[in-house]
Amino acid sequence: MRVLGIDTSTSCGSIGLIEDERILCEYSLEKKASHSERVLKTIDRVLEDSGVSIGDIDGFAISVGPGSFTGLRIGVSTVKGLAFATGKPVAGVSTLDALAQNVRYSPYLICPALDARKGEVYSALYRHSEKGGLTKLAPEMAIKPVDLLERIEEKTLFLGNGVYPYGDLIRRKLGDMAHIAAFPFNFIHGVIVAQLGRQNLGKGEYLDLEGFTPRYLRKSEAELKWNDGILVKKA
Repeated sequence: MRVLGIDTSTSCGSIGLIEDERILCEYSLEKKASHSERVLKTIDRVLEDSGVSIGDIDGFAISVGPGSFTGLRIGVSTVKGLAFATGKPVAGVSTLDALAQNVRYSPYLICPALDARKGEVYSALYRHSEKGGLTKLAPEMAIKPVDLLERIEEKTLFLGNGVYPYGDLIRRKLGDMAHIAAFPFNFIHGVIVAQLGRQNLGKGEYLDLEGFTPRYLRKSEAELKWNDGILVKKA
């Protein structure tokens, strides 16, 4: 099964193509240009370099969040367009699940942390299971780093772009219990999104193309301003 995995949840976008258990191609790029300017170009490049046409794809996988509101919307819109054009199914993948997979064999508690701005991170807690996968121990949340660290009482491996602004805080609060992943493990891989998506597609777990939306975990800035009465409707 050929699956194209797409992640646009952070500033580092990644597109990966797999065929069963084999990686065909992956491109990851952190650049100031928005995902809207590069995601389709990157998909074209992955397909061209793999010698695969869009019609040869058996299904798509998309990271549905949490993450950047704008980035997620671009990724979801892109995969919906591809799926409608090709008639191929789409599987949704948690951004945090995909990130945690980078260190799934860690003997420590695994804590992916994505910078959510406003002094918060998107996070969850995982542990390596005997079957080789990951068990999610805590639900996905948007949380202040201090509150997250208060929940941790054992050696923990932190990863994700949230470790950059809050790494010092993590080390200060947890001391020897804190382990920070090396930088290559701190971004989401398109091929891992594709791998997790392939598992869902194999079980017949498809997204409803018309109904599915990104999983934000919290309201957007515009929604918050609207609720606070800052935004006023034009007459």
